[in-house]
Amino acid sequence: MVQMIKDMNELKEFLKDAGHKLVVVEFSAKWCGPCKAMCPIFHAMSLRYNNVLFANVDVDDAQELAETCHIKGVPTFQMFKKAQKVTLFSRIKRVLCCCRSGLMTKQIYELCGADARKLEEKIQELM
Repeated sequence: MVQMIKDMNELKEFLKDAGHKLVVVEFSAKWCGPCKAMCPIFHAMSLRYNNVLFANVDVDDAQELAETCHIKGVPTFQMFKKAQKVTLFSRIKRVLCCCRSGLMTKQIYELCGADARKLEEKIQELM
């Protein structure tokens, strides 16, 4: 099941309730053709992956939230764990632990576009 999110407070509460589970948030728009194509696929994924939580944000209905999350195009999918965005650094940190490799980038991990295969691969990787 896909939870509809309308503002930052709802997103924060949803992430808090998710605990340690992976959360996938789809930022989309009703007028967007690729978003319309991804909608049934995203819903099917929400039924297939019971240990992952799925949410949708309509960027037109939640403009402030979309800006806060730095959404530049739709559809965009962002992943969260423990109420934090999954970043390139957080993924490397899990593997390398406290290695001081000098990586300073805090790039937010996200998928832009309607590529269901890539989305599913990343969900499986991050679960």
